[in-house]
This record gives sequence, C-alpha cells and structure tokens, in this order.
Amino acid sequence: MPILSAMASLKVTLVGMLLLSVGSMLTYGGDTGVTVWVLIVPMLLLALNLMCAIATSRKINGQPGLLVFHLSLLALVIVIAVGRLAHLDAQIEIVVGQSFDGSHLVDLQQGPWHTGDLSEITFLQGPYSVSYEPGVQRGATASRIGLLDKNSGFEKEIVVGDDTPLIFGDYRLYTSFNKGYAVILEWLPKEGGSYSGSVNMPSFPLNDYRQKNEWTPPGSDTTVKFWLRLDTGYDEEDYWVLSMDNSSGVLVMTVDDLRVELQEGESLQFDDGLLKYKELTMWMGYTIFYDPTLRWLFFISTFGVLGLGWHLWSRADRLLGQNFESDTKGGVN
Repeated sequence: MPILSAMASLKVTLVGMLLLSVGSMLTYGGDTGVTVWVLIVPMLLLALNLMCAIATSRKINGQPGLLVFHLSLLALVIVIAVGRLAHLDAQIEIVVGQSFDGSHLVDLQQGPWHTGDLSEITFLQGPYSVSYEPGVQRGATASRIGLLDKNSGFEKEIVVGDDTPLIFGDYRLYTSFNKGYAVILEWLPKEGGSYSGSVNMPSFPLNDYRQKNEWTPPGSDTTVKFWLRLDTGYDEEDYWVLSMDNSSGVLVMTVDDLRVELQEGESLQFDDGLLKYKELTMWMGYTIFYDPTLRWLFFISTFGVLGLGWHLWSRADRLLGQNFESDTKGGVN
C-alpha cells in the first residue's frame, strides 16, 4: 500500500532520528523541566517507520532470521519508550543512623506512568568509608546498610557501593560522589521540650574549606551560622580514607557578632533556649533509579542477537559457495 511504503521510507527514519537527537539534547543533564514526550514521540515515529518497513519489505519479512532481528528492534523501541514513561530518577542524602524517607528526595524526575511505591524501600544507613588515591582520585565506596523488615524490624547488614546497588523490587540505589559530614544538634527552648536533628554540611572533600550551613531553631527568631573545622587526615598527595574512624570536628557557631567554638557535647545558651552540639556524624548521597523494563530489554536484545546470528549463519553457506564457484571459474583456462 502507498501509505505503508511512504511510512517505511528512510526519509521518515531520518526525521525520527533527528527528532530523537533534539529530544535527547533537551533532556540531557537531568531535571531540565522539558516533558518526556520530546523523547516518546520520536520513538513512536521510529517504531511506526520500522513496523511499516517490516510489513512491506520482502528483504526483511522474507528471511526468518532478519525478521526476528527487526521485530526485536521494534520491541526494543517500544519498551524503551514505555520505560521512559514509567521511570524515576532522584537523589537523596541520608545521615548515618537514620532510615530512608522517600519524602526527602531531591532532583526528582519521573515519567507520567510511574507506579512504583517508594514505601517498599526500607533500610537504615550505617557507617561508610570511601578510599582515595593520590590526586584525590575516588576509589571504592563501602556503605554499610541495615535492611529492615516492616514487621520484625532489623533483618541483616549488607555493603553497597557505586557498582553494587541496593535493590528493592525495580528500585536500585547506588552510592554517589555526593557525601560528607553532618552535625547532630539538640535544641532546648526555655518554655520546655526538646528538638533534635541533623544539619548536613556541603559535600566533602569537594568543598573541603566551605563546610558552612545555617539553621534557625524551632520557635526561635535567631539564625545560627555554622562552620565545621574538620580534622580528617585528608592529604591530596597520598592515599586516604574518608571515614568517621579518623574524623573529628570543631563546630564554630556565629550569631550576629558572637562567635563560639564548640566541641562535641558542649552547648551555647541563647535568650530563648539552649543549643547543644551533640556529635559529629556523616551523610551519604544515593542515586535512585527505577525502570521496570530492564529485564525485558535484556531478553529482547538476546532474541535480536540470536536472530541476526541466524540470518548471518544461513547466508554463510551461500556466500562461501559463491566464493568457491568464483574461484573455480577463475582457475579454468
């Protein structure tokens, strides 16, 4: 049919590839605010183009191996499109000793068909270490995770890293380069009660000399500025391990013109309450990835490779026979 032949044209393929390239550039680099449909529409156009090519070309549908290969390509395009509609990508920072909380996700990107349940991710962040080589070349990350059972509580401890994800269903969590120190604070207002929490400092060692943050205690009008003066044994020219085992820190608090240095366990009295520097700890950053189509992509790719292998194998005898016949004729005088 003329319409099918027109849609199977390589010109349509070229348009689809150009649109997909533009969509990839617009969405490159994470949270750009661009709709996912700039990728989905070109994928659907390419899927329709390939479907029409399979239906109209005897070179494709007349050879079983080549047909399996092209059907696998068609399935790949469709499944990748579905994956982008259902995906989720996000970042989170978790302080040692705290459990995962899906409400703290940042840089969140998710497709309109995302149906995953973040409540199935349950774990407790334990201590971690990151190895560094001279020149601040980051090596292996070993983050100790306590898996939690919703009914019985603690279950077991495992170690995850940059290449060893923490898996919950179709969710995968990888440790990221983003990690650093945090201070645990306790606020005791004059009217009674107690508030405890953590303040995360900027990523370390990326922001070695910029360990600053600020915080306003609950119910107070006073904003406290913090600077954490660290002692970690950090040496850019030598091997080094980022860990709480070799870390300590003095917390410098600044309120208006007042500047006070506090060791762990020390406090600062305000007009409306007491602020206590309880302890120095660390936080770990994770990249969260969700795509329920990954296993399907693996199986479809396998079928595609097998189909292409079948096609090449079936042509091997013919090609070898033609070469033999050509050589034989060439040898006859």
